[in-house]
Amino acid sequence: MTTQEATLEETPIDIAKSTAEKTVYSILLALSFSHLLNDTLQSLIPAIYPLVKDSLKLNFSQIGLITLTFQLSASILQPLVGIFTDKRPQPYSLAIGMTFTLAGLISLAFAHHFAIVLLSVALVGVGSSIFHPEASRLAHMAAGGKHGMAQSLFQVGGNAGSALGPLLAAAIIVPFGQFNIIWFSLAALLAIIVMLNISKWYKANVYRMKAKKKVQHLVTEKLPTSKVVFSICILLVLIFSKYFYMASMTSYYTFYLMDKFHISVQSSQVYLFIFLFSVALGTFMGGPVGDRIGRKYVIWISILGVAPFSLLLPHVNLFWTGVLSVFIGIILSSAFSAILVYAQELIPGKVGMVAGLFFGFAFGMGGIGSALLGKLADQTSIQYVYHVCAYLPLIGLLTAFLPNLKKVKA
Repeated sequence: MTTQEATLEETPIDIAKSTAEKTVYSILLALSFSHLLNDTLQSLIPAIYPLVKDSLKLNFSQIGLITLTFQLSASILQPLVGIFTDKRPQPYSLAIGMTFTLAGLISLAFAHHFAIVLLSVALVGVGSSIFHPEASRLAHMAAGGKHGMAQSLFQVGGNAGSALGPLLAAAIIVPFGQFNIIWFSLAALLAIIVMLNISKWYKANVYRMKAKKKVQHLVTEKLPTSKVVFSICILLVLIFSKYFYMASMTSYYTFYLMDKFHISVQSSQVYLFIFLFSVALGTFMGGPVGDRIGRKYVIWISILGVAPFSLLLPHVNLFWTGVLSVFIGIILSSAFSAILVYAQELIPGKVGMVAGLFFGFAFGMGGIGSALLGKLADQTSIQYVYHVCAYLPLIGLLTAFLPNLKKVKA
C-alpha cells in the first residue's frame, strides 16, 4: 500500500487525532507573550503598594485588603468560566477579559481614594479570571503530547511579566507618580490585538480539544472517584502552602527588606525583580522535567524542597537574603505546572474546569494569605511574618499520599 493510499484510508477521526497530537509552537509562544503582558499589568498592583501606602496613608491591613480584593475577583469567577467554556468554547473571551484589565488600569491611574483603588483592582481581577482558564485551555489544545512543556511555556510568560512589573513600576511609576500607570494601557491594547489573532486560531481548531478528550481517556488509567477527590484535595492543600508563602513575597518582600535592611523603595523593587525572575525560571523548568521524570517527583522537590531555604531566610544578611530568594523562587515555582497537569490527568476531559479551579484557588489563597499576613504584620512586625511563613513548605509532606498515575495502551 502506498503512502497516498494509506492517507486516503484515514478517517476524519484519525486525522483529527493526528492533528491534536501536534504541538503548535506559534500559538504557545503567542499565549506566553499574552500571559507576559497580562501579568506585567497585574504585577503593577503590588509594585505600587509603597507609593499608595504613603499617599493614601494606608496600614498593612488595608494593603492586604487591596490584594484580597484583587485576588478574590480574580479567583471566584475562574472555575465558573472554566466549566462554562468546557461546554461552550468562547474564542473571543481572551480579548474581552483584557478589556476589563484595561478599564481597571485607567481607573487605577486616577484613583485617589481607597474605595476607587479597590474597584480598580477588582476590574483587573475580573480580566484575570477570564484570561487564565481560557488561555490554559488553549495551551492544552496546542500542546500535542507535551502538556507539561506547554503549561510551563505558558506560565513562564506570566512569571516573566510578574518580574518585569516591579522594574517598570520602579522606573516609571515610583519616580513620576501614580498617574503614569496610564502608559501601561498601551500594553493592554497590544495584548488585545495579539489575543484577537489567537482567537481566530481557537475558533478554527476547537475540534482539537474533542480529539484530545478521546485520546486522553485511553492513555490515563482511571482511578476510583474517591481517590480522585482525595488527590485533588491534597493538591489544593499544596497550592495553599505555595501561594500563602508566595503572598508573603509578592506583597510584603519590599517592606521586609526596607524594614530589616533600611534600603530604598527602588532598591527593594530590584530585589523583588530578582525573586520574580527566579520564579519565571523555575516555572519554565518544572513542566518539561515533569514530562520526563513524572509530575509527582517535581511536586515533591518543589514544595518540600524549598523548606530549608525558607527556614534560613529570616536569619541571614541582605546578600544571603537575595541568594536564598533565588533558590526559593526557582524551587517553589516549579510546582504549579506539574500540579495543574497532574490534576488534568486525574480528571481527563475537564481541562477548563480544572484550570479554572486551580488558578482560581491559587489566586484566592494568595489574596486571603496577603490579607491575613497584613493583619499579622500590623499586630506584630513585618519580620515576624517571615518567621511564621518559613514553616509553610513543610506541608509538602502530604505529597506522599498522591497516587502514582499509570499509563495504559491507547
